[in-house]
Amino acid sequence: MMHATLAGQFRPSEAGRAVAYDAAVCLAGSALIALSAQVAVPLWPVPITGQTLAVLLIGALLGPLRGAAAVGLYLLEGSAGLPVFAGGGAGAGHLLGPSGGYLAGFLPAAALTGFLAARGWDRRFGTTVAAMLLGTLTIYVPGVLWLAGFVGLPAAARGGMVVFLPGDAIKVLLAAFLLPAGWKLLNAARP
Repeated sequence: MMHATLAGQFRPSEAGRAVAYDAAVCLAGSALIALSAQVAVPLWPVPITGQTLAVLLIGALLGPLRGAAAVGLYLLEGSAGLPVFAGGGAGAGHLLGPSGGYLAGFLPAAALTGFLAARGWDRRFGTTVAAMLLGTLTIYVPGVLWLAGFVGLPAAARGGMVVFLPGDAIKVLLAAFLLPAGWKLLNAARP
């Protein structure tokens, strides 16, 4: 069964205003991802950033289409030369470098968490954890496989996944508290 996402609760019904709303939330989503990329711990071969949390939250908040559009916009901005990638990086070369697989995984991860949120998975702690874990896995698979082409699979698994696990566990738990809390606040504010 389809449900509206949190951001969908505020979407205007009039067509022209709905298009403007969609554009605004996609632009805001891409900006949040860009800001979260600047929260980085430089590691080799891939830095630890706040991007994964932002990508998964944007997907869950905006839904599969708008969430994926926000991530796509972020990737286009970075490819076009805007300094939105980790550490202020820019250019299409980042999509072909060691982080390229993770960046590519952002798009299906946002769509997946948005798809699950649109089915109500973001309303309870346990299902939000499951949605965020699936989204994280959707980022890890292409990320580690792509990175393996640069450093080999054992090093990619260690340096491109194992070091991220503690931080990603915290991000998953944070999202699992924030999303259901957002629904509780919204429902409490309704007359």
